[in-house]
Amino acid sequence: MRSLLFGAVSMTMTGASLFVSTYAFAKKPSRPASRLGRRGRKRLMTIAKSPAWAAIEPLVRWFGVRLSSLMPETTAARVDRQLVLAGDYLGLVPEEAAALVLLSGVVGTVFGLTIEALADANGLAFAGFAAFGFLAPYLQILSEAQTRMLRINRGLPYAVDLLSLGLSAGLDFPGALRQVVQNALPGDPLAEELEWMLQLLRLGHTRRAALEELALRVPTEPVREFVHTVVHAEEKGNPLAEVLTIQAQVSRMRRTVRAEEEAAKAAVKIIGPLAIVFIALLIVIVAPLMIRVRSEIKRADEASPEKKVVLPQGIR
Repeated sequence: MRSLLFGAVSMTMTGASLFVSTYAFAKKPSRPASRLGRRGRKRLMTIAKSPAWAAIEPLVRWFGVRLSSLMPETTAARVDRQLVLAGDYLGLVPEEAAALVLLSGVVGTVFGLTIEALADANGLAFAGFAAFGFLAPYLQILSEAQTRMLRINRGLPYAVDLLSLGLSAGLDFPGALRQVVQNALPGDPLAEELEWMLQLLRLGHTRRAALEELALRVPTEPVREFVHTVVHAEEKGNPLAEVLTIQAQVSRMRRTVRAEEEAAKAAVKIIGPLAIVFIALLIVIVAPLMIRVRSEIKRADEASPEKKVVLPQGIR
């Protein structure tokens, strides 16, 4: 009797604590969607383009507010840095990115359990879909950052050429940047970064500070060389148009050299896949022959059984 009473009291206390924690977790009001800054603009653009994201964005924002007090500052700083490298992906803040990972993991887990119930895959479907659900948003952010860096590196020499032409035509540095941004294609990440530089210059930041912000947001070697060249030319008083023309030539030359290096490495890297393909083709060709030979041997053995010697009845 005493044990039953103790169990009932413990279950009541556990349920009450879970109810209080859940109520406190859900009672916290959701943060309004920010429409200011780069991330607010990116959020509004993504919501306008993607109805699916517009449908789940309030849930992600609601859940992110509740994770903000649980997320360590160091983890938030790392996630924020990765979002910056990805071009403020979806306009998310760090806690919203963590909420998106958890929600995606829950969806993957539920889907994996459903597949397990229908197909009985011995836990493989559950583990696979759950892992994919948790990793998919993070891998997508990493892929977006890599793609963005690659596009910026490819477009930088042409942008530097346009800058040098604008400066040679008598424009100042912000005016030449404005011409590059206006002539860029929609969705060009380099144009977005240059437009952010223009906004910093309009707000009163120095040219050096705006360029260092560009190098911080896009930490690639060509961008760092461009920033160093412009800052050095400004300090020494060298003609910026001539310096940028040389910088564009050097950038194109280095890009060509990198392309040749990657092409040379590709010949070595392709040996492994070719060997796998060759082995697979060999198995496809040889396996039917082996099976046919084996069946022919078995058929011949069955057609000619060993003759048994029958002795006469009188001989024993």
